[in-house]
Amino acid sequence: MRFDLPFLHTVFIGFLSLFPAVNPVGSAFIIDPLLGDLTFPERKRAAKRIALYCFAICIVSALIGSWIMRLFGISIPIVQLAGGVLICRMGWQLLNTDQVKGEKETAQPVRRPGDIDSLLFYPISFPMSTGAGTISVILTLATHEDETDILNHVLSLAALFVAILVICVLIYICYANTARLIQRLGPRGEQIVNRLSAFLVFCIGMQIAWGGIRTLFKL
Repeated sequence: MRFDLPFLHTVFIGFLSLFPAVNPVGSAFIIDPLLGDLTFPERKRAAKRIALYCFAICIVSALIGSWIMRLFGISIPIVQLAGGVLICRMGWQLLNTDQVKGEKETAQPVRRPGDIDSLLFYPISFPMSTGAGTISVILTLATHEDETDILNHVLSLAALFVAILVICVLIYICYANTARLIQRLGPRGEQIVNRLSAFLVFCIGMQIAWGGIRTLFKL
């Protein structure tokens, strides 16, 4: 495989496979309540760090993810179950937070950049943005049929890295600009979006955990 149409085709396949697993557009609305009342420059900074964390998670998963899983004896269903439970807990906390915009004590879980820093990797980057589903897709894409063909294997990984980079750029764009879109909805619309996002966080956690449980029962 050369840096021509086959290479671009591999990049395209990688992007199409990762996009539904990461879902940067939908995830941007889901994680918005966690970003609190950050200003636009602060949100851009947070979105940049989230994108970098997601990029690092995906690259490590592609390079040594399967080896790490085997080393610790961890299976993808267990990661799904644990990640789903943690996301459910976060969604439940958001649902039970009093969100009244305009008051000094608002419903946002965090309000200062120093506070949000502790949430950028966990749970926002992992498992909410790039979780077990994303890792399983990457592990599948990173597996090459003929490991003895070093050149093709390296180029396949390079194509996967390009697809990951494009996805992470989309994560940055979506996460950095979601607040502007929500603000156009007005205070009431913003409150509704935050409530729905919190409910979706809880449902996504349940779905991820249930997927892990079903797989475990089939083993």
